[in-house]
Amino acid sequence: MPEAEPRPPATGATHNLLTLPNMITLARLCAVPATIWLIVQRRLDLAFLLFVAAGISDALDGWLARVRRARSQIGALLDPVADKALLVSVYVALALVGVLPDWLAILVVFRDAVIVGGLLLLWMIGDRPEIAPLLVSKLNTALQIALAAVALLAAGFDLPLGGLKAALIWATAGSTLASGLAYVAQTARRLRAGAAP
Repeated sequence: MPEAEPRPPATGATHNLLTLPNMITLARLCAVPATIWLIVQRRLDLAFLLFVAAGISDALDGWLARVRRARSQIGALLDPVADKALLVSVYVALALVGVLPDWLAILVVFRDAVIVGGLLLLWMIGDRPEIAPLLVSKLNTALQIALAAVALLAAGFDLPLGGLKAALIWATAGSTLASGLAYVAQTARRLRAGAAP
């Protein structure tokens, strides 16, 4: 799955929900409970295949939105919601079954909660920031996806990827912390600028 932060809608974007890209995105969102169930049932092989299919669908709906000129404001919001719902759910479920450390799942969830809280705070004071992912956030998303895929692959197919998994755990933890702090600093700057006379 590519960067899971919100993408700004293209010029002329509509509010039409019933487009093919949006239907694919909705299908990916509906795959979240199925993925969680498979992980809890320890069918990590099937969960890995579903996770990969979700990644392919994410690339496909973006490509279709471009080539069919079917971009919509709803799709621009729905796509990152589906991506985040899947990724965060996979982390929590993998922590519950002991495949990933529970502290890492807590860190991932807390980082996203802090970002959403910061955005809501800015909206409440009348600031309407353009949602654009930072470079460190893009790196963090890529590492989170890579770790989830490697963890599912290793556990689901009994592959000896422990060293790679351990390296990705620490890289993901570091980038999650760094990106969360970067967003906190960015929000604090905007709040100070808004309070300035």
